Amino acid sequence: MKKLTYAKSGVDIRMEEKAISAMKRVMTSKRKGFGRPLTNIGHYAGLIDMGNFALAMTTDGVGSKVLIANALKKWNTVGIDCMAMNVNDLLAIGAEPLAFVDYLALEKVDPEMTAQIAVGLEKGAEISNLSIVGGETASLPEIIRGFDLAGTCIGMVDKEKIITGERIRKDDAVLGLPSSGLHSNGYTLARRIVEESGYSYFDRMPGSGRTIGEELLEPTRIYMEALDLIDRFDVHGFAHITGSGLLKLHRITGYGFEITDPLEPQPVFLFLQEEGNVDDDEMYRTFNMGMGWVVVLPEDEAEDACKMTDGAKIVGSVVESGLKLGEMELR
Repeated sequence: MKKLTYAKSGVDIRMEEKAISAMKRVMTSKRKGFGRPLTNIGHYAGLIDMGNFALAMTTDGVGSKVLIANALKKWNTVGIDCMAMNVNDLLAIGAEPLAFVDYLALEKVDPEMTAQIAVGLEKGAEISNLSIVGGETASLPEIIRGFDLAGTCIGMVDKEKIITGERIRKDDAVLGLPSSGLHSNGYTLARRIVEESGYSYFDRMPGSGRTIGEELLEPTRIYMEALDLIDRFDVHGFAHITGSGLLKLHRITGYGFEITDPLEPQPVFLFLQEEGNVDDDEMYRTFNMGMGWVVVLPEDEAEDACKMTDGAKIVGSVVESGLKLGEMELR
């Protein structure tokens, strides 16, 4: 059986990083005076200086998960994904979400589809305690096949309370919070695995009471409890585990991480790994593998922090350098 990878499925994370770096080298213009950007921080969201506080902005989409929604003609959860991918990035720097605008590009107008998409957006807004203040819908039959959904979110944070990761120190505890499934990353590989497995999205997933399609459409968890953790504990860092999996931990600090007791991946990950003959390191470099959020804080606060978050546990600690999961070194 051939081994499948994210790159062989069409998404090369390392090439994407090079492409982003190439864009950053060109886009250097910055506003001067009031409203200038805070350029030394903002690893998950852009920050705008507003005096005592900062506005935080994110933009993201649902990705190829929408193709599964189209296959099942079930569009009422992808709005939650769109909201979550933006809101979680705001929360990762300690910003409270305030408002959201969506962008819906369509091959052709379908009122039933758009109404279902709106149901998910409204649910995501309710969970996130924010307002949807506008949006844009575009019919683009020559460009879009089906639809694409993206959005932009704005939040605010006291400048003294921005979670930058700069306070992370060796021996800090690392807490993992469970994901609800794949969230909204790695779907190019996940779809390729299903397509080549002989299964369809309408087949029951082994060991599950739901179909494979239903498992893959499980919406992204929105980690609003992050704001409560900031209020009660000395949080040193947050990481939203999305595309590139555990490698996202490198985004928040130059220190390393040793994950000694990872959260148990949901059965959907094990199904994909087995059917796609995917190596362990490829799984952890592509998917969240059951851990969608990471909290870094002093060791003596870790147990109490776990008690106030749903399903959280201590998964490891901060070390001098590297990223180790058990005996496996991730690069």
